[in-house]
Amino acid sequence: MPRPAQQSTSHLLILCACPDQTTAQNIANQLVDRAMAACVSILPGLTSIYQWQGKRETAQEHLLLIKTTDIAYPALEQAVTELHPYELPEVIAVPITQGLNGYLQWIEQQTATKINR
Repeated sequence: MPRPAQQSTSHLLILCACPDQTTAQNIANQLVDRAMAACVSILPGLTSIYQWQGKRETAQEHLLLIKTTDIAYPALEQAVTELHPYELPEVIAVPITQGLNGYLQWIEQQTATKINR
């Protein structure tokens, strides 16, 4: 029988588009190494179409799916801002309202290892 999902507002999925694989890999490694994220998935092949400084732009990007917590978010946002080459990087936090209890606990454990020290 499947386990029931746990409701939580302390877990976040962060979306962040990067200009290339190298940047995406660097940011992902830094966030995990610093315990700001439990896991970062990199999705290549993203096409973004947007308005920037009065003109329409099209960019091929890599999307980061960053799993973290509310507590780790401020440090994570600062790190992404410092590591990202864009003047205004995409950093969008989406609350994770349900998920496998063990996985959500793992996110908490991974992000708490250095943040709470």
